[in-house]
Amino acid sequence: MRWTFACAATAAALLATSVSHIPARAEAPGEVNIYSYRQPYLIEPLLEEFSAETGIKTNVIFASKGLIERIQAEGRNSPADLLLTTDIGNLSQAVTSGISQPVTSAAIDESIPASYRGTDDEWIGLTRRARVVYASKDRVEQDSITYEELADPKWRGRICIRSGQHPYNVALVASMIAHLGPDETETWLRGVKTNLARKPAGNDRLQVKGVYAGECDLAIGNTYYMGKMLTDEDHPEQKEWAESVKMLFPNTDGRGTHVTVSGVVLAKNAPNKDNALKLIEFLASDTGQNMYAEVNHEYPTKDGVPWSDLVQSWGTFKADAVSLNEIAALRKAASEMIDKVGFDDGPSS
Repeated sequence: MRWTFACAATAAALLATSVSHIPARAEAPGEVNIYSYRQPYLIEPLLEEFSAETGIKTNVIFASKGLIERIQAEGRNSPADLLLTTDIGNLSQAVTSGISQPVTSAAIDESIPASYRGTDDEWIGLTRRARVVYASKDRVEQDSITYEELADPKWRGRICIRSGQHPYNVALVASMIAHLGPDETETWLRGVKTNLARKPAGNDRLQVKGVYAGECDLAIGNTYYMGKMLTDEDHPEQKEWAESVKMLFPNTDGRGTHVTVSGVVLAKNAPNKDNALKLIEFLASDTGQNMYAEVNHEYPTKDGVPWSDLVQSWGTFKADAVSLNEIAALRKAASEMIDKVGFDDGPSS
């Protein structure tokens, strides 16, 4: 029987209530305990398939924040086997927090390219998402763009974006530093700030809403949000937002579009390590990659696994080949630069 845990915890007060409770240590064989930042509907189909194929029971805690801190606090007594999360920022935080251990698996090494694995295999990328430009179909004629062009004065007052300090944007700025160096990236970032239509706020979908509402002509967001908007039956208005824009993959004719990953970390004190490795191997397999990418509207990290029909409809693109390990190493410098230019103060400051 699977149970879930909903949480809005902070590091100071973590996961105060639950529907059920993972025992201090897993006692029965055939289990794997998962702490997940990924929402239930995104991973439950995969876990059900894994259990059907292996007979291994999956126990899951879902939370919006605080899981890394919880695993730290639990220490050697932590029941966590795996941490599922999004973005290179969270994956690298898990490693630097000391809650991970290397994943040793020939099957995973064969399936997942080294650029989508941690330097010591202490995190494994499972799906990719590209950071793209959503452009108004009515007000933007061009069908290609570069990240560098976002600083062009012709876009003055025409760009919407969420907080520069959000992990997605920190990673994007880190990728710019990797390619351009710090001085040129700072000049670029100041130019983008000048071109903002409003103070950065909201999530990626709300930036697309800004384009739909005529507040801006370009929005920066991750690809999978297009899938979320087009298929969100509870919020049908978001389909109109999505249909008002076209997706441009920056630099796809050059170095490639910036991508990051969702991924998994093997917990340092995993009590069910063998079963946890089996689950990671399943998620890295053709079956797991196909299902994960289909449900999440994301791109597989394993080469040769077909994209979903919806994702294919967005067109092909070239992914930036820079290693996410280099991106992770530059995140601190990127975050400091974002604060230095006052990016989140908006265009008027």
